[in-house]
Amino acid sequence: MGEVKAGTVPRHIAFIMDGNNRWAKSRGLGGGAGHRAGAEAARDVVYACVERNIEHLTLFAFSSENWLRPRKEVRGLMALFLSVLQRHEINQLHERNVRLRFIGNRASFSPRLQKNMADVECLTRDNTGTVVTVAADYGGQWDIAQACRRIADNVQQGTLQAADITPDTVQQYVCLADVPPPDLCIRTGGEQRISNFLLWQFAYTELYFTDIYWPDFNANSLREALDNFSGRKRRYGGQSDSDEVTDAEGTQIA
Repeated sequence: MGEVKAGTVPRHIAFIMDGNNRWAKSRGLGGGAGHRAGAEAARDVVYACVERNIEHLTLFAFSSENWLRPRKEVRGLMALFLSVLQRHEINQLHERNVRLRFIGNRASFSPRLQKNMADVECLTRDNTGTVVTVAADYGGQWDIAQACRRIADNVQQGTLQAADITPDTVQQYVCLADVPPPDLCIRTGGEQRISNFLLWQFAYTELYFTDIYWPDFNANSLREALDNFSGRKRRYGGQSDSDEVTDAEGTQIA
């Protein structure tokens, strides 16, 4: 596996796993085959990130808008989701010290699926390795709205003053509040948008788009994305290329 320059490995990578249906169509297969291949790709990419000691991964598995897809496809996705949570891969991730958790409106899923999510979280909650967060029935606008509702409740109860609400306040109520924001978002499938994913958390995230369909994304694809990331200059709205930072004696600082 290729090495990325020291000091440039992201702590947190988010993935928009796009292109399953188009991958299947290009091969004359049904959509279900694409989603199954996508699940295998997700497993392999998670393992590749674990080997690189990436601290946090967030996978966009099922968006709020995905409920609008054909009913047969949604049923297939739910069945696949359930089977993945029951298969031996969960135990393998557990053995690798991976912690799994879920964000999103899980109340919309079946009681059986909700229980499986809770069981997986319970099984792996004490693991100290890579944290893999699966975003399921998640939308960035939903995330911000639920944060606002909780903040409004606290204002109504008198435990928070409206005048004291700052971006730091909102940060405490959105999903992933307890982890560093994504350094890098990788989207496969050729589209160049974030599709209502982690809208708050992506304020300074670097975006990487590739034409590769998600089922074909692998460890080599990940290395290419990380190589690209390592060449970026992250200024967070600060210094530009033309700016020169000098010390007290006027010597330029690199």
